[in-house]
Amino acid sequence: MTPTIIESVRCFITRPDRHNLVTVRITTNKGVTGHGCATFQQRPLAVKTMVDEYLVPLLVGRDANDIEDLWQMMNVNAYWRNGPVTNNAISGIDMALWDIKGQLAGMPLYQLWGGKARAAIAAYSHASGETLEALYQSVDKLLDKGYRHIRCQLGFYGGTATRLNTPDNPAQGAYYSQQEYMANTVEMFRALREKYGHRFEILHDVHERLFPQQAIQLVKQLEPFSPYFIEDVLPPHQCAWLEQLRQQSCVPLALGELFNNPAEWHDLIVNRRIDFIRCHVSQIGGITPALKLAALCQAFGVRLAWHGPGDMTPVGVAVNTHLNIHLHNAAIQEFIPRSSATDALFPGAPEVKLGYIYPPEAAGHGVSFDEALAEQYPLVYRPHEWTQSRLPDGTMHTP
Repeated sequence: MTPTIIESVRCFITRPDRHNLVTVRITTNKGVTGHGCATFQQRPLAVKTMVDEYLVPLLVGRDANDIEDLWQMMNVNAYWRNGPVTNNAISGIDMALWDIKGQLAGMPLYQLWGGKARAAIAAYSHASGETLEALYQSVDKLLDKGYRHIRCQLGFYGGTATRLNTPDNPAQGAYYSQQEYMANTVEMFRALREKYGHRFEILHDVHERLFPQQAIQLVKQLEPFSPYFIEDVLPPHQCAWLEQLRQQSCVPLALGELFNNPAEWHDLIVNRRIDFIRCHVSQIGGITPALKLAALCQAFGVRLAWHGPGDMTPVGVAVNTHLNIHLHNAAIQEFIPRSSATDALFPGAPEVKLGYIYPPEAAGHGVSFDEALAEQYPLVYRPHEWTQSRLPDGTMHTP
């Protein structure tokens, strides 16, 4: 192939809705432009600095065809590696390079990688409510749209406590009761099965809110209700407890949205301690490592359920979709509806149709970016109080 020279790399931060979205654009000497998702909404300026000050000098003048070599170079250039800021910055570059390669080949990404493993990927979205009746209304809306996999939460992560006993002058934070959350979650599953039977698959996100033995107790109590999976039952630094959990329950487990480093997922996969990997593609460095992770997972019977929150660009949604269409062990995709402002900013993003997401058919990942419109939505930073989760006595707990 004749070289495709990188002429410029630009990083944009825009906030068309409630999230700061980070997008990388690469232009080449062949007139082909690619875009990638680098969103780390809690630290967007850190990612932009990483791209502008450290990756641009490495990349301008290089051949965009050499994705593997460029990824390895960006990964080790700082010597220390595998952090969320660096990985998201690399991801923005990596996705843009794959977008360019797909356009040069005249193929959508899933075709570039070897074609379809399925026609569409099943999607799930979130239903929640402070009461069971409010939750039922949220579930019914998703059922009416064709979803047959629904993540159900009674209150926010950790539940909404009604019987908190806090000390005087408690520190600022999002307080919750572990015991009340556990009891309410078991009751929620029981009520959902009584009302809906097996009309849809129930998913639930613990979001690391429990201590290990509490997590084991909860999963054992949920087993009669046949969850599709329970997500983030433990934080990454307590994953050794999963061996004990596996010995006591057959409930499917999903984990990984906080992972940055291959060392965090390798043993969990090889020892079959999880059923679904939930990595956030930009958080692990983009498409290049995601393809390798998927191959490792397939060898050990672990299925893919990429993280798909609202705080990612539609470019990231499209990339997840292409991965899901191509990869044989893809199982399901989280999907959060977007605002009309976000869709206008990123034309071509995939949508859910009767519970399924279909891939874009344009060359590359298929999503564009309106730079002029992005200027109308400048960055607005907020401190993200929800991550300051606390137990009743004020102890900070993983969010």
